[in-house]
Amino acid sequence: MAITVDPVVNETRYRWRLLRAGPLRLDGGSMFGVVPRVLWSKLTAPDESGRILLGHNCLLLERIGAGAGPRRILIETGSGDPQKFDAKTRGIFGLTDYWVKNAIEEAGLTCEQIDHVIVSHLHFDHAGGLTRRALPDEAPDWLPTDAPKDQGIKLTFPNAPITVQRREWEDALANRSVMTRTYLRENLEPIRERVQLIDAPPPFEANHLPQRDELPTTALKDRELRVLPGISVFLVPGHTWGQHAIRFTDENGHAVVFTPDVLPTANHVGAAYNMAYDVEPYISTVCRHWFLEEAVVNDWLLVLDHEPSNPLQRVRRDGKGWYELTPTDMAEYE
Repeated sequence: MAITVDPVVNETRYRWRLLRAGPLRLDGGSMFGVVPRVLWSKLTAPDESGRILLGHNCLLLERIGAGAGPRRILIETGSGDPQKFDAKTRGIFGLTDYWVKNAIEEAGLTCEQIDHVIVSHLHFDHAGGLTRRALPDEAPDWLPTDAPKDQGIKLTFPNAPITVQRREWEDALANRSVMTRTYLRENLEPIRERVQLIDAPPPFEANHLPQRDELPTTALKDRELRVLPGISVFLVPGHTWGQHAIRFTDENGHAVVFTPDVLPTANHVGAAYNMAYDVEPYISTVCRHWFLEEAVVNDWLLVLDHEPSNPLQRVRRDGKGWYELTPTDMAEYE
């Protein structure tokens, strides 16, 4: 279903908490694309299988004060229930038994108390937590036609609509990706009646190929869509065409931006540090430039989606024509 969006308004503020939804390991070469191993391995050491350690970072928001709209919002869900993966797959990706459900429960809530979910995009390591394996005594919400009855799927957040870009949803259903298995049916089919599709304006006009250092001609405020009171999203294409960042204002008046895979870790701040998983690496470079510039000008607090150490970063110019990241004390938000 489609929803009507309003101009961006940031009057509503949120108390928020970083949720660590378990580890993830991916091939280091794939995570750094054309950057040689001799360079990226100095930043993050690979294991014996060539994989680097990543995180599944999610945010739990709680609206402050009275007002319309959902009270508890989850941003991002990680890979999700490990029981949806076979043992071989869990081993390949370094998944453990800990997932976003455990993190929410440690925060003192249940998944049923989540009122709304926003995901940056629908790759399995971001949207996998939207669904879980049905328990033996549960009626599944969805059952693959070629699967036994004990492999039914349930909605993890049964009371929560899910916000996603229309382009991302359509690409996910069509499996338009450089990876063959990242848009997984068990994460998509069960949520068909739950998704709220939005259409944020792109940073550049259709069929326009931007120069490497070109900035969008339209202001960010004209490309943001308000999806909930005080919460807006804006497109950051490159990794996928429909990937978006999520911005909100915290209880202290700080602008917080949940950062998708345009900048997955602090080690990806360089212009050429794209992923082999990106559908358009060049566009990732272009978008990383204007994204970092906006972060400087607006003094955003970034929360990086896959940073395994400290994902809370601010951006400053490095005096050499590019940018550097400055960690922020996580204790302030935990």
